[in-house]
Amino acid sequence: MSEVNAPARRYHSPRRKEQAAATRDAVLAAARELFVGEGYRSTTVAGIARQAGVAVDTIYATIGRKPDLLREVVETAISGTGQAVPAGDRDYVIRLREAKGAAGKISIYAHALAGIQPRLAPVYLALRDAAGTDPDCAALWTGISDRRAANMLKFIEDLAATGELRTDRPATELADAVWSMNGPEYWVLLVDQRGWTAGQFAEWLTDAWCRLLLRGGGA
Repeated sequence: MSEVNAPARRYHSPRRKEQAAATRDAVLAAARELFVGEGYRSTTVAGIARQAGVAVDTIYATIGRKPDLLREVVETAISGTGQAVPAGDRDYVIRLREAKGAAGKISIYAHALAGIQPRLAPVYLALRDAAGTDPDCAALWTGISDRRAANMLKFIEDLAATGELRTDRPATELADAVWSMNGPEYWVLLVDQRGWTAGQFAEWLTDAWCRLLLRGGGA
């Protein structure tokens, strides 16, 4: 029986997937190192390819252009994995939403930030600097900043659902206050410049946000 018109067989190779994932990880690690160490403007795709030990065409095929590389470096720094993870699917967000009390929710988020910022802050600041001269990076900076602000409003709404959120200030104002303190800049000021530990930073944010956001100062 002729197989001329038979459907093509799909070939799945776990080893190929592992190799592709390893290549992607190497490219993103090289991109991160160069973006942070040399700056976005001075970094080239060819330089990233040399650092990662791959061909330039491999980078274009697997991730894209230089702005795409920076986006992936930022997104994977946020998620802590090899891929971008939507906010609602992140482990700490799930635990935060399942927690009953407002103080517990705040503590979960503050301690999660203390785990995220060591890997996020350097690339986030590199993006901020690149946004001043590159339109693609400026759009990425604005998009991530706006997304973070929207997520903070959801955080405030989640706190409000406990009945413990203060009601004398608008929810949008409270969300903006959290947004201003959860940025990598705040981490850099206290941890990098003032020598705070990650644990100290997390406990400070927990205490500060309980006092700032909750009725009676979270007492």
